[in-house]
Amino acid sequence: MKTFHNEAEPGQVAKTVLMPGDPLRAKYIAENYLDDVICYNRVRGMNGYTGYYRGTAVSVQGSGMGIPSMGIYCYELFSEYGVDNIIRIGTAGAVSEEVQVGDLIFAMGCCSNSNFAAQYHLPGTFAPIADFGLLESAVEKARRDQVRFHVGNIFSSDVFYEDQQGEKGVWSKMGVLVQEMETYSLYCTAARAGRRALSMLTAGSSLHSSRALTNEEREQSLDMMIRCALELAAEETQAL
Repeated sequence: MKTFHNEAEPGQVAKTVLMPGDPLRAKYIAENYLDDVICYNRVRGMNGYTGYYRGTAVSVQGSGMGIPSMGIYCYELFSEYGVDNIIRIGTAGAVSEEVQVGDLIFAMGCCSNSNFAAQYHLPGTFAPIADFGLLESAVEKARRDQVRFHVGNIFSSDVFYEDQQGEKGVWSKMGVLVQEMETYSLYCTAARAGRRALSMLTAGSSLHSSRALTNEEREQSLDMMIRCALELAAEETQAL
């Protein structure tokens, strides 16, 4: 059961896993939102925890930064640990003028400049999407809580520091909402494994504003996203 990147024992990983990019955020979530927590992974500092949220087992594990890192961890969770649902919870930069700093984004689909999907040897370009059931439930929760949110296409990039400035903004003309660096491999891997995935993101900055989330705003916005994801995780796990 152990892999090169995960030392969890059989049964230690829940059927639904929340995946922030930062392993320290995984630690924060485990310590502040879950009960009866165990740490099942510390390999390469990519902390993984399982605990209980309102009586339901939920895991939370860091994915690391970038499409390749997410691809490794979500593959192992789906294929080696029997995980059914992965919910990415991360931050992103807004490229659409409609997205304000602090807004919540649900990634219905994902564009990319990555070659990740070439491994599947398809006669065209694969367009990975979210699981509709997870997406629908998340939107219902955001509406119930009167949270400002957007649903649409996002962009996962292999590059953070671009050689030519301004390339990020070009995606806005096609209705892309935000840019980040992990969702593409998550959605591709989920599709190949026949499992379910959803990426929910908080806009931490914007190409159209010099404003970024303050520490207080970041805590409030991320708390809103984390609670939405935990409610969704508990609901989906109970339905299995």
